[in-house]
Amino acid sequence: MNTVTDEPVSPRHDAPWLRLHRALMPDYNAKATMYWWAMVALGTMVLWYASSRVADLPSNAVLQIVVGSVIAAAAGFFPVRIPRSTNSFAAGEIFIFLLLLLNGPEAATVAAAGEALIGSCRTSKRWTSRIASPAMAAVAMFSAGSVLHALLGLLRSLDVVNAAVLLVTSMLFAVAYFMLNTLMVTLVMRLKRNEPLVWREFLTSFGWVGIAYAGSASVAALLYLTFQQSGIGVLMAAVPIIAMLLTTLHFFFRHQAADEAARKSRVEAAEREAAQAARHVLELRESEKQLRESEQRFHSAFTHASIGMALVSFSGRVLQVNRALLTLLDRNEAELREKGFSEFIYPDDMPTLERWLARLHARAVDNFTDELRCRHRDGSVVWVALNCSLFSEVSVEQPRLILQVQDITARRNAEERLHHIAFHDSLTGLPNRARFHQHLARVIERARSEPEYRYAVMFIDFDRFKLINDSMGHNAGDEFLIQVSRRIRDCVRPGDAVARLGGDEFAILCDALDSERSAVQLADRLLAILRQPFQIGGTEVTTSASIGITFSGFGYETPEEVLRDADIAMYKAKNGGKARYALFDASLHAQVTDRMRIERDLRRALTTNQMSVAYQPLYAMKTGALIGFEALLRWEHPEHGPISPAMFIPIAEDAAMMVPLTDFVLETACRQLRRWQSLSSAFSDLRVHINISGHDIAHSGFGARVARALVETRLRPEHLTIELTENILMERLEGAMQTLEQMRELGVNLSVDDFGTGYSSLSYLSSLPIDSLKIDRSFVHALSNGSKETEVVRAIVSLGRALGKAVVAEGIETATQFDQLRNLGCDVGQGYYLSRPQTAKGIDALLERIEAESGDSARHSRFGRLSSVLTFRF
Repeated sequence: MNTVTDEPVSPRHDAPWLRLHRALMPDYNAKATMYWWAMVALGTMVLWYASSRVADLPSNAVLQIVVGSVIAAAAGFFPVRIPRSTNSFAAGEIFIFLLLLLNGPEAATVAAAGEALIGSCRTSKRWTSRIASPAMAAVAMFSAGSVLHALLGLLRSLDVVNAAVLLVTSMLFAVAYFMLNTLMVTLVMRLKRNEPLVWREFLTSFGWVGIAYAGSASVAALLYLTFQQSGIGVLMAAVPIIAMLLTTLHFFFRHQAADEAARKSRVEAAEREAAQAARHVLELRESEKQLRESEQRFHSAFTHASIGMALVSFSGRVLQVNRALLTLLDRNEAELREKGFSEFIYPDDMPTLERWLARLHARAVDNFTDELRCRHRDGSVVWVALNCSLFSEVSVEQPRLILQVQDITARRNAEERLHHIAFHDSLTGLPNRARFHQHLARVIERARSEPEYRYAVMFIDFDRFKLINDSMGHNAGDEFLIQVSRRIRDCVRPGDAVARLGGDEFAILCDALDSERSAVQLADRLLAILRQPFQIGGTEVTTSASIGITFSGFGYETPEEVLRDADIAMYKAKNGGKARYALFDASLHAQVTDRMRIERDLRRALTTNQMSVAYQPLYAMKTGALIGFEALLRWEHPEHGPISPAMFIPIAEDAAMMVPLTDFVLETACRQLRRWQSLSSAFSDLRVHINISGHDIAHSGFGARVARALVETRLRPEHLTIELTENILMERLEGAMQTLEQMRELGVNLSVDDFGTGYSSLSYLSSLPIDSLKIDRSFVHALSNGSKETEVVRAIVSLGRALGKAVVAEGIETATQFDQLRNLGCDVGQGYYLSRPQTAKGIDALLERIEAESGDSARHSRFGRLSSVLTFRF
């Protein structure tokens, strides 16, 4: 029964709801209208109920539902249209069904309503469709989803749910949901037209979409099973994969539609041509004549073309070939005709060529161009740009293939050389840092996907490479690096990657390790082989390496993190004594952090008066008279208290901060000494020793810095002695000679500290301008009658006397040590037994006591016989 009667009704007497009905639903009769309002009301209640239930879920579940609903709604903008049908489907159903399995029918109901709203807005401009479609989708999803949810609950209680059962159940649910939703929508149109529902037409019309829904449900079930095992990451990865598959399907269907349109167009064109055949007979004959003439011209051009050309059948048999192609391959025509062109293609490139030919044979493409490798007669590789297209002749029914082959070997070789230059070290030929990063990125990604996969990275740095460069020249340094790279490559396994990162730094990627022990064994072999002498420019050179090792077990995310930790472990090996390896552990991060904090605070320490100098008295061993002091640098941190020099001095050396520290001690000690000298004539002969670092002795302006300190403090040069350790003196002897000569020209004395621990040559000691030797405290601590250390001290004293140099002993802590050193003939001593380090005020008090205990003349006599020592110790 229609809503509007047969008799016309004046608009001004219509009820408001009737006017609204005519405006929005002009083609709806009474039954269709009642059905529409009933479905909208039911759908609204269902959607309200589902939304309230979703809102009560945990926040992470709500976020999951929101994201899934957004994706499902967004997919509604990109439907896949079914070929030869007016129907289409979108990928949103996959995520709606997935939400159903993950969060229940309420979540799926919200998502289904959102997806239906987008779809109806896209396909219809009528508000009736835009309102009813989401409501019907909500009712259908809530009904079918609740049944599925209850069914799965029953099956789980019976313990019969497995992957196969879940997959089949989900597909059946999807079909039921589709049928229910489609039935609701179809009933609207049937009721509007007063037509009965014909089930056969219903199933035939929507069969494709039903299959698509079942497929979407199966995909959702598989994603759900994978999610239970692998977590949310698989869902994130599924989105682009599904999008790619649907895009491919979309274009495939579009291509089919385009082919269908083209087929219809060809049929119509054929019919038109048939109708005009009689009239065009003469024209066709003339065209055939022109075509034959064109073919003759083509064959002439084919024969004399400058690029290689061949006519080939679809079976691969060469039918015709020109001279340019024969020359390019250095073959004769009989060989090509006998074997076929594919026989001369590089085997690795044959699958690519076969795929192109299959597409050409299927008429998927009309022609193609690709770059392949051919085999020359001499076995070398010839890179060619191959263009292949269909070729038809009037006299031949079956189309053929025409190949155009152009030699591009020179270009490809140039590209390979450029690629090699970009990713390899020009000196050693090893991969460079950029290439090594690529290797690391690959193994890091593999370690993520394969938990059992292991790898290790070694960071290698040579301990004395700078000495080779400085003493023998950069050409010798380059030759050393070349030989080193060969030894490393010969030592590693075939699958390992070796790279030069820069300078004397190398890295090794140990791929697919059985255990971490394998990397340690490789490090042992490397240390042993790198200790063997190198022949550089006719000179035998011996060196060693420090190796840092880190392993994949730390869960690295980037190549930079791997190299950083391997580098940290390498520095641990260097600090441990060099010529060894060290394994990275998590505690090293804390050490690096502490080191960076100390470096940062040390830069502020000099400008905020945190640094000071303490003084430890030195005494004449024979008379027991005070003759000087050892100056000790102190750092009082405002938060952490005293910081040991053993901690901050190495950091200062690495951070290039020794110049301001040395200048601070030099100026402070010289100024303080000059003040003490002015207290009394008895103290006027005090002399000062400044112990400098390797950075100081290598500094080109060190001589000027010493001269400036002497002038500013008005200290006489002969009262200053520069002291440097035996190892620094010998390691940097060539660079130190200029500094030593400058000190001698200034009138400053020189001394060797920690004597006996290094490897100095007697010939150097006799020729260098050295005034005194200081025995290392390790020999003093081990003194005992008849011990080896006692004999070492006796030998040093004898050597000092023979060379005319004074001998100083440090670290005297007992009366026995003092007596032994005095009996052995040491000139000067210091240590806790004699006096602990004191502040400047403490030394002031000490000098006052000396002044009170003895007259100026007696002390003057003692100081005249012995050199006073003020030593800056780190």
